[in-house]
Amino acid sequence: MAATGSEKQGGEDVRSFYVSTPIYYVNDAPHLGHAYTTVAGDVLTRWHRQRGEKVWYLTGTDEHGQKIMRTAEANNVTPQAWCDKLVEESWKPLWEHLGIANDDFIRTTEKRHTDRVQEFVQDLYDKDEIYKGGYEGPYCVGCEEYKLPGDLIEAEDGTKLCPIHKQPVEILKEENYFFKLSAYGPKLLEFYAANPGFIQPESARNEVVNFVKQGLQDLSISRSTFDWGVPVPWDDKHVIYVWVDALLNYATAVGYGSDQEKFDSTFPANVHLVGKDILRFHAVIWPAMLMAQGLPLPGKVVANGWLMVGGEKMSKSNLTGIKPQDLTSHFGVDAYRWYFLRAIAFGSDGSFSWEDFTARYTSELANDYGNLASRLAAMVGKYYGGALPAAAAAGEAEQAVYDGLSKAVAVADRKIGEELDFQGGILAIFDFVKQVNGYITEQEPWKVAKDESPEGRDRLATILYTAAEALRGVAVLLNPVMPDTSQQLWECLGAEESLGALSGRPVQNAADWGQLPAGATVTKGAVLFPRLEEKPE
Repeated sequence: MAATGSEKQGGEDVRSFYVSTPIYYVNDAPHLGHAYTTVAGDVLTRWHRQRGEKVWYLTGTDEHGQKIMRTAEANNVTPQAWCDKLVEESWKPLWEHLGIANDDFIRTTEKRHTDRVQEFVQDLYDKDEIYKGGYEGPYCVGCEEYKLPGDLIEAEDGTKLCPIHKQPVEILKEENYFFKLSAYGPKLLEFYAANPGFIQPESARNEVVNFVKQGLQDLSISRSTFDWGVPVPWDDKHVIYVWVDALLNYATAVGYGSDQEKFDSTFPANVHLVGKDILRFHAVIWPAMLMAQGLPLPGKVVANGWLMVGGEKMSKSNLTGIKPQDLTSHFGVDAYRWYFLRAIAFGSDGSFSWEDFTARYTSELANDYGNLASRLAAMVGKYYGGALPAAAAAGEAEQAVYDGLSKAVAVADRKIGEELDFQGGILAIFDFVKQVNGYITEQEPWKVAKDESPEGRDRLATILYTAAEALRGVAVLLNPVMPDTSQQLWECLGAEESLGALSGRPVQNAADWGQLPAGATVTKGAVLFPRLEEKPE
């Protein structure tokens, strides 16, 4: 089974939950597709942090290779200057804007990475895992990958195209160094069989298994026709193939060859999040490299689908790239984080439309969730001067709410924390929000408030306390998904003052009833999800 790291705290092993995104090419500014994967990783790691676990979340940028070099040349700057500009002006600011709580951001041009890459490759060479040879074949610069002839598609004029970028491939002939990847086919198939959850979803696993069963070719791990890359340590006429360089970030960023204690407590990753177009690199080449080096393999490689606009994968080359800021400026950051994970089943392709986002925002966020919070705060303010009343005897209706929260916690924790079914987990939480709205509608506290008898006052207090406790649980569950609005609700419920920081409330304990104390100050606050203005042109 794939290994996981741990560290000692207080004499006990503490689980290390390590999640990575791909490191993204910096040939251009990030678009919705890049942000989709990164937000998913952020929600996953925030969820595990709120379980009380030790977490390490890694993202970064891939800055070597022919594609970067050509882009820099087209912009009349050096490759390093191009990378520096894009990283500091586009990539890092966007992750900050979206509330991404990554623990590290690695750049493959950093010395902490390049030195270790050379050491890793030198070790493989010394172990006779690498040999010198020649290769000629179709190469896609966009993918930075040699293509098999059977992978290509044909244009109307007979030109062979990359199936992903729809651009002509180049026929390259080079003297290269090769990694003996073909020798690892049987070992990989044995590992896949022993670890059926290693590649997800199932369709992705089947694709990889079938690919490996057809027989693997040895991998060219160097290029000699350009010099923008990490030099091969024993032959400086070559640079290391950009994908070998890139994959090693998952090890170099957590101390490979430089900080053994950190490496042992973190590596390997529990979850590699990748786009399905780079699945083979992560599920075939990366584990084979680790096997060759005698290192443990990741827990799982999870391939998300493509975001589609007009039936085309979202990318700059297809002119469907949309800036996340185009959406956050209209819907808000939290709604943005929520929408893509709620609207699209993770692992499947999904289509984005402004109209769908608007409809879901209005129905689920503004009407169901935001309006519930506003109604509760208004009633506590009107009937109790803003002090949360103590509940009296609970009945069947209240028991149903307790049970509903318990179910939402159990389902969301399993689906988000373990299965990476973000959509299923979010739907479970919002099904509970709908249940609480139904409870308020059925109990009609505005009518109960007219009964000034002790029984009537007790009943009103119980209804409002039940709704407040339900929202307290919702704030905890949605904190990894929508941290800003969850914090806003937490403060409006008086929970920050009475219970402490929201980040310290474990998601698995969110259904423990009675956490809000009677007398907590409930305030109206700003509207969680304001009414949308007209769609900008």
